Formats: sequence, structure tokens, C-alpha cells
Amino acid sequence: MLYDLARPFLFSLDAETAHESAIAALSVAGCLLPPGRPEPAPTLETMGLIFPNRIGLAAGLDKNGEAIDGLARMGFGFLEIGTVTPRPQPGNPRPRLFRLPAARAVINRMGFNNHGVDALVANVRAAKYKGILGINIGKNFDTPIERAADDYLAALEKVYALASYVAINISSPNTKDLRQLQGACELDSLLGRLKAAQARLADRHGRYVPLALKIAPDLDPDGIAAIADALRRHHIDAAIAANTTLARDKVAGLRHAEQKGGLSGAPLFEISTAVLRQLVQALAGELPVIASGGVFDGATARAKLDAGAMLVQVMTGMIYRGPALVRECVRATAR
Repeated sequence: MLYDLARPFLFSLDAETAHESAIAALSVAGCLLPPGRPEPAPTLETMGLIFPNRIGLAAGLDKNGEAIDGLARMGFGFLEIGTVTPRPQPGNPRPRLFRLPAARAVINRMGFNNHGVDALVANVRAAKYKGILGINIGKNFDTPIERAADDYLAALEKVYALASYVAINISSPNTKDLRQLQGACELDSLLGRLKAAQARLADRHGRYVPLALKIAPDLDPDGIAAIADALRRHHIDAAIAANTTLARDKVAGLRHAEQKGGLSGAPLFEISTAVLRQLVQALAGELPVIASGGVFDGATARAKLDAGAMLVQVMTGMIYRGPALVRECVRATAR
């Protein structure tokens, strides 16, 4: 109800200004109000973690972990913050975030704008939230692609002790050449180094933190099969399908449709669900898949489970529908 009243004001603002205002408001709410609780549902165990419900926040909304306690009040079963890079970076020039209301979609070319991993770590330490927290990590824009693994390892080292799981983002379309890391040779090398680091950090901290790989929706069947093979071979703990898309066929002719960047929201549902289904089939149950992309109501959340997902994430749907989306999706996926 409150979001229904606030939405016209937020949509009157530039999209990124509205985003910043919402994060600031959630940060204040998290400080002033009692801790939130997840929406009730049967618990689920996967990746060695117990989730109070199947609905989580996708990375991208709270890049720096500034609004963790405010977001926790919305009833999510888990939160994923980031993407964070080892060093602070401003991201791409503004404007870089565009709403397409007629399609219930967003195009962004943010470019991993964030305050750096040390700032995120400080925010996580200050938060009261005790639930499941995923931390999504990426590489700095000016790190050569052949040295990308160094950035992922540096970020993993910093966030490991505070994360419930760590998501490896190699699929954003807004960092030059990043999606090259989904190639067979590049991915094999990256995952090998990450698993070795995970083993060292597990010994050091006395706890095992799962790794999840986030993939693009713009992969062909051979690419999906190759990624599935690499995930199994390196014993990665989960996959996330999928990131934003470069496709524009679902929004052709709409204002802002020509903007460069990744498309998210309702038009992403069909393509991301197709990739999800193919990935689940290729993995044959050997590791869980977290679904992301185009979830706008209980029916689309349920469809992700029917396609084989274990957990479901929302983000762009929150921009259009607010916290009511979380409650509806929890109820639909609890049945």
C-alpha cells in the first residue's frame, strides 16, 4: 500500500535518482525499525544452507550493502548484494538506467558502479541482518581480461567470512569483454582458481562458503552445455540463470529500447526460463540452479520452479510492484 502511494513520485524522477532515493530510504528504515522477518513458508535446504523461503533479492539493487536491514523487512528468504569489485569505480557515464513502463522493463548499463569491496564489508558488518546473505563479486573495468581471476580472488578473500554464499558474476553485458569468461578455456581456468581459493579459505575460517556462477541468458545450447560441464567438473555449488539480456525483440519500438545495456524485467522471462530449463537438464540434478529474470507475480515465480529452479530471485519486479511482490511469490512457491 505504501509503495503504491510512493511509486508515482519515484517514477516522476530520473530512474537512477529514484533508485538512489529508494536505497537511502531503506537504509534509514533499517536503522529505525525493528528487524524484519522472512515471509513464512516451508524451509528448504540446498547448498548446505537452510532457506526460510524460496524467494530472494537478486544482485544489482543494493550494490554496496547499504540497505540490508531495510530490505530484510520485505520478507525475502535471502538477499544477494553487489556486484562489488575489489576497487571502487564510478561505472559508466550517466544516464545509464532507463525504464520501459509499457513493457515492465528496465535497461541498464551501470557498469559495476560501486564503492569497492572494503566499503561493502564495512556495511555488512554494521548490519543487524542474520539471514542468508549472498555477495556478488566482479572485476574492475580496467583490469585486463587475462587478469580477471585476480580480481575475483581478491574480492572472494575479502567477503568470504561474511557471506552465506558468493556469486561469481561473469555475465554482465556492461563491462567490456566480461562475457568472454564464459568461454570454455577462460571459465575452466577461473573456476579452478576459485575452487582452490575456496578450499584455502574454508580451512582458514573453519566454514565452507558455497560458490554460485551467474550466467547470461544469451547463450546457445552448446554454450550452456559447456558451462554445465565446467560447473560439474569443478564442483561449483550452484548456478544462477540468468543475467540481463542484449536482445531487444520484445521491446522493439518502445522509448529507450535503442539504449545500450542489459534488458531486465518482464521481457526477460521467456528467454531466461528457456536457459534455466536447458541448464537444469544439462546439470541433471548435480547442483541447484537459482532462477532470475522476469518474475513479476506468483505465477511466474512458480513457473521458474516448474522449469527446475530450486530458488527464485526478483529485482526489476520490485521496481514496478514493490514489497507486495515478495509476499505473493513466497505464497505461490510454498505450495
